[in-house]
Amino acid sequence: MDTPLIEFKDVTKRFGNKTVLEGVNLKIYEGQVTTIIGLSGGGKSVLLKHIVGLLEPDEGAILFRDKPFVEMKKHEMNTFFAQMSYMFQDNALFDSMTVYENIALPLRETTRKGKAEIDRMVKARIAQTELGDAAGKFPSELSGGMQKRVALARALVIDPRIVLFDEPTSGQDPVRKNAILSMIAQYQRKFGFTAVLVSHEIPDVYFISNRILALYHKKIVFQGTPDELDRFDHPFKDEVIISLEGLRDELSGLHTRRLFNVMYHAQLKHKSVGDTYTVTVFTLYVQEAILEGLGYEEAQGVIHAMGVYIDKHFGAIGGFSTRHKINEFVTVLPYSNLFEAEEMVASFIKDFQERGIRDIRLGGRRQGFVLEGIEISIHAGFAQGQPIAELDAVIESAKSQQKEIGRILCSAKE
Repeated sequence: MDTPLIEFKDVTKRFGNKTVLEGVNLKIYEGQVTTIIGLSGGGKSVLLKHIVGLLEPDEGAILFRDKPFVEMKKHEMNTFFAQMSYMFQDNALFDSMTVYENIALPLRETTRKGKAEIDRMVKARIAQTELGDAAGKFPSELSGGMQKRVALARALVIDPRIVLFDEPTSGQDPVRKNAILSMIAQYQRKFGFTAVLVSHEIPDVYFISNRILALYHKKIVFQGTPDELDRFDHPFKDEVIISLEGLRDELSGLHTRRLFNVMYHAQLKHKSVGDTYTVTVFTLYVQEAILEGLGYEEAQGVIHAMGVYIDKHFGAIGGFSTRHKINEFVTVLPYSNLFEAEEMVASFIKDFQERGIRDIRLGGRRQGFVLEGIEISIHAGFAQGQPIAELDAVIESAKSQQKEIGRILCSAKE
């Protein structure tokens, strides 16, 4: 792998007699979304503040592109920190300033740009984060989700190469949690910055992360992909992940990936050689709709409704499902072949078109948004597996055979 963008080597931090970080080693790579997970009060925010320069280690070294901070000249450090933005846990918006003024503040305080250039950059970020109607309002007039969006726009207005997020979804309901994470992922892909999050929102944060760092008992005990974390055998999994994850994905109501895997292996125990099962992978394409005005919270509402309908149809016939990615669902039908699975999915799509979208619109109105003129396409792929097959391989086979099986227009008419 390439040289890390940021690296900790044996970093220790104490506050008086209390050691918060002890011999921490970690690597953060450029252009990725890296999430640091762990229990509340376990030192995640302290770790983040070392990256941004708000704290210095008592022992060990922090490196940027293989060069220790302590060896950098002043202009090198200034260049490094000028590339960085920090989105605080509580947003840290100024109540006496409008949304426009809050977003403009970093440009006015840290650059020498003229008024016209600042106005152009602020208006661009306001448009990109869908805050046009809120530009003249004060933070107290906005919902919690809108305030998060303002904080993100302010963090992005200086075109940073690195953005640090301290518990960005704290205090939010499941739909808004996932809306905020979706928004972060969307803008990270769009602008290409390196994102570093600290969070205890498991498993939601897995869907946007390239790498996970696990902080446990003052040390980093795991660094790797979310899939590698599933295979990681360590007390951290029992004490932290299981206690935080629960048994259901909060957004979709489906099984978490961990419970889904347990159920899959339990089903295999009862199968004989030659028995088959079917995996169906559903993908909900709403990304373009997001960009054209659907909105992040609304999109997560659609994903939630999709999860409800998947569980309703396939749970009743012995199937079990999970949200595999941010807009992707995997369903296992333990006692079926491909022909039977296709028939069941056809029935599902028919019901979803006739009643599902109507229910989504009605639910949306109750939450204050209206889905009109928005096109959503559903793709599905099927694959047949046997007890000797690896589930991941069957899932990939199903994905490779995906095709559009439904296109739904949310119109103004019931």
